Amino acid sequence: MFEFNKWFILIFGIVFVFFYSLTNAGEVVRAGISNPPNVPPMTQRDKPARVQVELETKEFKSLIADGVEYEFWTFGDTVPGPFIRVRQGDTIELTLKNHKTSTFPHSIDLHAVNGPGGGAKVTQTAPGSQTRFEWKTLNPGLYIYHCATPHVPMHIANGMYGLILVEPPGGLAKVDREFYIVQGDFYTEGKHGEKGLQAFSLEKGQREQPEYVLFNGRKGSLTGEKSLKAKVGEKIRLYVGNGGPNLVSSFHVIGEIFDRVYQEGAVGRPPAENVQTTLVPAGGAAIVEIQLDVPGSYILVDHSIFRAFDKGALGILEVSGSEKPQIFKPLSSEE
Repeated sequence: MFEFNKWFILIFGIVFVFFYSLTNAGEVVRAGISNPPNVPPMTQRDKPARVQVELETKEFKSLIADGVEYEFWTFGDTVPGPFIRVRQGDTIELTLKNHKTSTFPHSIDLHAVNGPGGGAKVTQTAPGSQTRFEWKTLNPGLYIYHCATPHVPMHIANGMYGLILVEPPGGLAKVDREFYIVQGDFYTEGKHGEKGLQAFSLEKGQREQPEYVLFNGRKGSLTGEKSLKAKVGEKIRLYVGNGGPNLVSSFHVIGEIFDRVYQEGAVGRPPAENVQTTLVPAGGAAIVEIQLDVPGSYILVDHSIFRAFDKGALGILEVSGSEKPQIFKPLSSEE
């Protein structure tokens, strides 16, 4: 009789724990992820979930400017890495893979994580391997993530960063369009514009003297056919990050005033209003909202202005629609 009761209690306990874990694990979903300059849709969930995120680190050669090649280290296939969108209170299961062709180990430090190294301590990942960890999104906001494998500055300088948005309950207010932009400074052995494959210059990095300061990892990434597109009357939201590794960005849109700015990516306090230029620190972010009133080409810059016109930190927002002479119009010399 004693033996029967012992086994009954054991089996009952196992079944209870199993069903309890199922009913309390929450919905299991894949994270919203997209490559720049695109942003994934709002989570549109009324409660937290268990969210699966998978990223892969890679090393490959690509153009940093016309005729100039560079060996980037990345999350995924782009600089910055994918935009990740989750919700406050979510439990994140993050899997980091390091492509088998990589030469170096890589890792991830998410500034949204409360835990040792932001995850870097448990995600030091050898080529061809993968690591996993779990964490809970305690704080809403827009956060940088980056590689944190020694030599950490070199990994970041080669393009290993991106943004993760932790939405507050209820999400952010609806807008018409959202875009994803991250600034980075790059240190090549050759001078700006020097053709061919350019190696990383540790010396220039240590002196904080970049040859290129870029939006989204390439000169011209947001110009010409790749310009951002919107229409008069629309409200747009820019998720702006700064991977660094060294420079602070003075982000500005020439011809517009930021209606709302969540400075340093903080969505837990009221935004600043009517802002001309906002600082985005290395390893930081900002959320900028603009109501578009007049058609035309608007230039996105780092207003440390030599960086924009001489080093590449420049993009274009093309706004189409009807003219609004009551707001803006050219005058002849006779008027």
